[in-house]
Amino acid sequence: MIITSIILLHLSKLKMNKMKNTFVIAIAMSTALLFSCKEGTKDMPEPEVAEVKTDDFNYLVEQFSDIKVLRYQIPSWDDLSLKEQKLVYYLTQAGLSGRDIIWDQNYRHNLTIRKALENIYANYDGDKASEDWKNFEVYMKRVWFSSGIHHHYSNDKMKPDFSSEYLKELLAATSTKLEGEAFEVIFNDKDAKKVNQGKGVDNVGLSAVNFYGPNVTNKDVEAFYAAKKSPDPKKPLSYGLNSQLVKENGVLKERVYKSGGLYGSAIDKIVEWLEKAQGVAENKAQGDALGLLIKYYKTGDLQTWDDYNVAWTAATDGNVDYINSFIEVYNDPLGYRGSYETIVQIKDFDMSEKMAVLSENAQWFEDNSPLMEEHKKKNVVGVSYKVVNVAGEAGDASPSTPIGVNLPNANWIRAEVGSKSVSLGNIIHAYNNAGSSGRLKEYVNSEEEFELEEKYGQVGDKLHTALHEVIGHASGQLNPGVGETKETLKNYASTLEEGRADLVGLYYLYNPKIQELGLVDDWKMVGRAAYDGYIRNGMMTQLIRLNLGDDVEEAHMRNRQWVSAWAYEKGKADNVIEKVTRDGKTYFKINDYDKLHGLFGQLLRETQRIKSEGDYAAVEALVEGYGVKVDQAIHAEVLERNKQFTSAPYSGFVNPVIVADMSDSGEIEGFSIEQPESFASQMMEYSKNYNNLPEKN
Repeated sequence: MIITSIILLHLSKLKMNKMKNTFVIAIAMSTALLFSCKEGTKDMPEPEVAEVKTDDFNYLVEQFSDIKVLRYQIPSWDDLSLKEQKLVYYLTQAGLSGRDIIWDQNYRHNLTIRKALENIYANYDGDKASEDWKNFEVYMKRVWFSSGIHHHYSNDKMKPDFSSEYLKELLAATSTKLEGEAFEVIFNDKDAKKVNQGKGVDNVGLSAVNFYGPNVTNKDVEAFYAAKKSPDPKKPLSYGLNSQLVKENGVLKERVYKSGGLYGSAIDKIVEWLEKAQGVAENKAQGDALGLLIKYYKTGDLQTWDDYNVAWTAATDGNVDYINSFIEVYNDPLGYRGSYETIVQIKDFDMSEKMAVLSENAQWFEDNSPLMEEHKKKNVVGVSYKVVNVAGEAGDASPSTPIGVNLPNANWIRAEVGSKSVSLGNIIHAYNNAGSSGRLKEYVNSEEEFELEEKYGQVGDKLHTALHEVIGHASGQLNPGVGETKETLKNYASTLEEGRADLVGLYYLYNPKIQELGLVDDWKMVGRAAYDGYIRNGMMTQLIRLNLGDDVEEAHMRNRQWVSAWAYEKGKADNVIEKVTRDGKTYFKINDYDKLHGLFGQLLRETQRIKSEGDYAAVEALVEGYGVKVDQAIHAEVLERNKQFTSAPYSGFVNPVIVADMSDSGEIEGFSIEQPESFASQMMEYSKNYNNLPEKN
């Protein structure tokens, strides 16, 4: 899971000079989840309170449309040996070599459109002072940011603010070819939604994402995979993870992502760099895992994928780690197919040791949860949590990045071998130092709530992240004989899992155990601040990301809304959460934090029951009843109140450039780290150097 997959950020609500307690120090470079595992996965609004900058590095690259582009540094780089630096470099090159894959996965015409637009961008020498050209530049940047023509978060197709006639003029002026459906779809209403999670519709047929061929339906997909049986039912293979499902002469067929298969030319480049990385692995376990990943890319074999994940999860020694392959399934409306992504990570040596306390106490949290006894794990194994510094990202992790990761996703591996959880420390640090718009004060109910948020909000958010990832995703177990959640809960699987992990965090944020462990100084104040922020976000502030009249589509936004709305409704009799109207503005005030804690526990118990039993009817009622429809009056009000703030609601990053210094004999003798001149320059450089797929695949 990517904290994205997948993640409404309330960063830096506590000024740096107030960071006194152990937990704040330990996770100052951790994250605020609110909450996702991508996305995930990648839910990244701006901090609500202006931050105190702690260095002079220029983090802001530029802002356009609803996007801010930032920079990040690699603070752990100089602590690595030359061999370890080579490993990071090779892994980063491997990741970038597959960059084109996510573009094609996102939509079948993306590569054709991108290459045409980039040719215009590079070669047009006409009037660049006109509004039309400025609008073209913004559209080009939005397409780069989203790795395609659909918005990276809302999934809606992005309409350009220039006419089809103007684009034809640009095409003619630069001798660029873009015609037929690939041209027309930029301006028409076809393929309007990349991922359609609507109820009672053919989600596959109405989703533009390129995981399925024309005329493939929900029923086709469900029947195709229902017929597949894993050799070991207790260790189900991730069928569909690395393929496109198409119909040929009316017969369903998988086009597997592998060397010699779909995306083979890019995969061969990935393999070439992974083989170099294996040659400089830090230890045997790391090298063996890389060998299995290489084998998987060459064969496309899903048993090898599981073998790799087992080996990768167990390979915890060393200063360098990575994520690479087809992993998160949020972009598949039915939750089978993995999007290509890579993150290369360097251990944050100081912070990671301080974060071990949660992992060491994972069993206590499981034993003391409100879950039914039969749904509790008797032995929570292998949960590791580290703070890392990102050295490079690609695919679905870039430019819109997660701020944390918990993998692998297979339930049986998590149960038997464990998982790895990381917070991307330098990414969080960049957010903390990039400035903010001060939206918080507009939406808090009182000065007391504001002061509580300012003093304890960042601590609560970051602890919620850790609890969500380390404890939440590792907790609970399926009933014997119940299939994987993508099969039982279908299009609701992702939002149910993210909400369940959120609820684990919410339940334990308001618990003296976290103070006993030395993670906070005042558990009640931290818990209150976290509860205030979660309800405020779930009921109101996340709505700034939607157009008026839209339903909530994205899995993590849905989970924040259904958790908050369910608690609000169930607590009405006791006035647990009060809707306050003052001077024409709406606020939500928590009157009883103890009872809200109890409600979160009830909902956690129920969400785990739904997952454990595979209760589709119950998850449908929960999500559709509380997580999809928006109170239009409140939405209109939130949008109006938000107009005073100019900071973009979404952020992403350019990557630092690792430059190899070569000797006369062609050997790498060192590296330098450079920052790209601009967002556009990095995107154009990537298209030039990592152009590994044809326009049609």
